[in-house]
Amino acid sequence: MHIRGTTILAVKKDGKITVAGDGQVTLDTTILKHGARKVRRLYNNEVIVGFAGATADAFTLFDRFDQKLEQYNGNLLRAAVELTKDWRTDRVLRHLEALMIAVSRDYSLIISGNGDVIESDDDVMAIGSGGAFAQAAARALVKHSSLSATEIARESMRIASEICIYTNDHITLEEIDLSEEKSQDIKKSKK
Repeated sequence: MHIRGTTILAVKKDGKITVAGDGQVTLDTTILKHGARKVRRLYNNEVIVGFAGATADAFTLFDRFDQKLEQYNGNLLRAAVELTKDWRTDRVLRHLEALMIAVSRDYSLIISGNGDVIESDDDVMAIGSGGAFAQAAARALVKHSSLSATEIARESMRIASEICIYTNDHITLEEIDLSEEKSQDIKKSKK
């Protein structure tokens, strides 16, 4: 039995980047938790990371990635590449089932255990069971609305929660204002 499912979305627009994640944790056909926090800040609040996949695996990667960010002084790209090297070669890590979205002022990345470090082409990225639904909604809203990055992320996650049975509408949002010296924390959950 696997604890699974989630939706993580990153949207960059008008000098801001927002990462959103739902709160549902599912074990087979049972919802175990409604308000899990799958989006977190790392390295002096300068990096936002969202996880999809097995819960224990995600926490293991979260910890390892935090160590890599510390080791490389917050350089997101370098920390991501070094983490994927470990992920592919470490006997324990290579069996982890998880994906990550990691964003900073300079990079927006999807990181996988296959050694993938993928940067977004269009400033919208998503992973997890409802990722395709959230990404499609976000792309449409970026192109055809005047909503902010946070508003687009919230609405796209709501749409995904109406389609994907492994995604709910208890949404955690974290934002970095790219135009300001310091990032801004907007921790909001929708009930």
